[in-house]
Amino acid sequence: MDWSLSRYNEIHQKIGIWYQEHGRVTLPWRNTDNPYKIYLSEIMLQQTQVKTVLTRFYFPFLERFPTLKSVAEAPLDDVLKAWEGLGYYTRARNMHKTAQQTNGKLPNTAKQLQELSGIGQSTAHAVASFSFGQAVPILDANVKRILYRFFALTQRNEKILWEKAYQLFDYRNAYLYNQAMMDIGSIVCTHRNPQCDLCPFQRECQGKVNPLKYPEKKVTKKRAIKKHFMLIYSKENRYFLSKNSTKLLGGLWGFPQVESFNLTKKDKILGNFTHHYTHFKLDLTVILLKNSSNKNPLFTIEEIDKLALSGADRKALELLR
Repeated sequence: MDWSLSRYNEIHQKIGIWYQEHGRVTLPWRNTDNPYKIYLSEIMLQQTQVKTVLTRFYFPFLERFPTLKSVAEAPLDDVLKAWEGLGYYTRARNMHKTAQQTNGKLPNTAKQLQELSGIGQSTAHAVASFSFGQAVPILDANVKRILYRFFALTQRNEKILWEKAYQLFDYRNAYLYNQAMMDIGSIVCTHRNPQCDLCPFQRECQGKVNPLKYPEKKVTKKRAIKKHFMLIYSKENRYFLSKNSTKLLGGLWGFPQVESFNLTKKDKILGNFTHHYTHFKLDLTVILLKNSSNKNPLFTIEEIDKLALSGADRKALELLR
């Protein structure tokens, strides 16, 4: 695609007009240049919808941790507890690590930001652009979708996407352009039902005839089902939990799980449920084992409520109640 500068200027102008009319300008992280608040929103939004972040997590987290310095000074347990329910807890662990690495003050360039724990290129560019005015493009899921369709790219290739991101980028209005691209991808150029007739890219988009063709669909594997037993050891209305050390749930407290278990007459099945993760389903049978004298530490239900638990452990706790 070999266009003149005036053609790109025309596209950028249409993007700007669209954003003025339809952009989500009231989002709180768009009405601040505070690097921490913008960084927090970017991390939360990596795997979570805007509505969920906005209504349930963003403001409570800021109330508990008003600065990145306060995150750095807090125990990881407290950060994970504030993150509870958002999932993908690696994000919270990396944020805590980044807060300590920077002593609560983020650097002001994309290159420096990208060197920190859990900050990829797109997140680094977003924080640098929205907080510090650096003229760099972003490449979140919504922007990727636009670029695949705009340039009619069938093959998934991150390197090529970055090249295209820079090719289409509006260096003179970086902030507005990046915000608009995210919104167009979220509102118009959607995953399943793109509204091409409402899109500011309608005239120039090379993939508008069959937008769902770009890129080629991934071969999705059926999610595996893992069958586990969750064991709740109890003694005098206190219950055993331990800290997870796995990558998935590291730092969270939980009831132990085993793949096989021989039930005895003293044991009680509290219930069954299925918990969904990104790549697998966990089919859990929750069993209460009474008078377990060899397990420590033991907590009351009130004490457990104050700990950071995974969603599955929280479901088991409700069965225990």
